[in-house]
Amino acid sequence: MTLMDTRVDDGYPTRITGAPEHLPRVHPTVWGTEADGPIDAATLANHEARGYTVDDDLLSVGEVQTYWQELVRLSSNREPAQDERVITEARTGEVRSIFAVHDISDLISELVRDPRVLDRARQLLGSDVYLHQSRVNYMPGFKGTGFYWHSDFETWHAEDGMPAPRAVSCSIALTDNYPFNGGLMIMPGSHRTFVQCAGETPAENYKASLKDQRVGVPTEDDITRMAAEHGIEQFTGQAGSALWFDANIMHGSGNNITPYPRSNIFLVFNSVENALTEPYAASRPRPAFIAGRDTTPISR
Repeated sequence: MTLMDTRVDDGYPTRITGAPEHLPRVHPTVWGTEADGPIDAATLANHEARGYTVDDDLLSVGEVQTYWQELVRLSSNREPAQDERVITEARTGEVRSIFAVHDISDLISELVRDPRVLDRARQLLGSDVYLHQSRVNYMPGFKGTGFYWHSDFETWHAEDGMPAPRAVSCSIALTDNYPFNGGLMIMPGSHRTFVQCAGETPAENYKASLKDQRVGVPTEDDITRMAAEHGIEQFTGQAGSALWFDANIMHGSGNNITPYPRSNIFLVFNSVENALTEPYAASRPRPAFIAGRDTTPISR
């Protein structure tokens, strides 16, 4: 399939020339029903409307400590110059993220299959699922830099070839999330609108964008318009809580200039019925450690 072929029936065109537009979403957010998993009907309806759900007590205190120690081990055992999966801060050179952690950590591989996680992903997407992406994010005190406003699906569509926003992310907090230590900001309801982005995708754009995303981000006018329509909320909560959010919701985070670190495990589940094609707005797909193409369903 050529790049031109993938764009013929593209309901979410992006990386365009000219002025970006706001396009209505043409797919559901919740694909399953109450009978399909542990989430009740009222929570599913709220997720459909707002685009995200918070689980305050996904992990126990003991589990949080175990996974925190695993994050420390992973960051100390990886050499950024020799491992492309390790993304460092552009300014300080410290570890920012480690991708494909389910492949290098038995603990995180088990977490992906944990019924508390897997059953919710299947229910929200209404099908078997596979892992599109996994990573751990480190935002140390004083030095952690944020992520500019963006829709994950815009990048996954443009650069990975994800046809529809039938994917959901689970961000599991391993440190307390305060309003002041770079917590994730989110625009509730923004997932119902696809905001186009302008400009061509540079070759191997991921090498720069994972440190500081400049391509595939909305304009300040677009962000202002979306914030005026939807408002901005922030994910705060204790370590062990989890945020489930739609692939297309507008979100971002600020720098962390406090002494308090903010780290999380980030898992992206995609429906097996939404397998990646060729990129819609890039010359070649991103590497598999960023965008998995093995659609074998995850099993317990």
